[in-house]
Amino acid sequence: MSDTVFRTEDVTKVYQTGDVKVFALAGVDLELYAGEMAVLLGPSGSGKSTLLNILGGLDHATSGRVWFRETDLTDMSDRDLTRYRRDYVGFVFQFYNLVPSLSARENVQLVTDVSPNPMPAEDALAQVGLADRMDHFPSEMSGGEQQRVAIARAIAKRPEILLCDEPTGALDSTTGVQVLEVLQDINERFGTTTVIITHNAEIQRMAHRVIQFQDGKISSVAINDTRLAPAEIVW
Repeated sequence: MSDTVFRTEDVTKVYQTGDVKVFALAGVDLELYAGEMAVLLGPSGSGKSTLLNILGGLDHATSGRVWFRETDLTDMSDRDLTRYRRDYVGFVFQFYNLVPSLSARENVQLVTDVSPNPMPAEDALAQVGLADRMDHFPSEMSGGEQQRVAIARAIAKRPEILLCDEPTGALDSTTGVQVLEVLQDINERFGTTTVIITHNAEIQRMAHRVIQFQDGKISSVAINDTRLAPAEIVW
């Protein structure tokens, strides 16, 4: 895994309220590699989401440096970070963030209309198994279907990176497995580097690597010699 997509050096993120400083990240050194599926594990407040937001260009580190390939994101302007997110990064969150008044197709088109080289919205929805649900509205879809629309929206711009923050957190186990199967398929079919934050320790068993967080730091990194399919995971 020598093709490094992300690299961080001593990254910290400090939130200050009055005289109180809270270290969301306290010196993180990490590499993420092209085509891998990495799972980030750790308790709430351990820094996982903060790191994901910095990698995705949604936030700046307080100190340290962050590279996407050879591009230094650390001091990049908000305008340049917006361009970086648009061109390279797809996001999937716990809550689907769909526009209720738009159909599945129209929700995906929100991204394809502004991306430089998108796949058609219809193709993206077909990739996640929703070819027959394109004209349905979020209120007419299950939670799992809505999350798959969100994934279709994320992959429609052909991102190099897919950053997923608790993508199964609002789903039951059966529906969660379906969503994980979609993420695994995208990772394998397109070679999309996929990073998944989860509280569910069992999901780590489908990853190439497992990165454990504790108190704003990486406490361990493990490689799975044998990976499970999502359907084999016991929740």
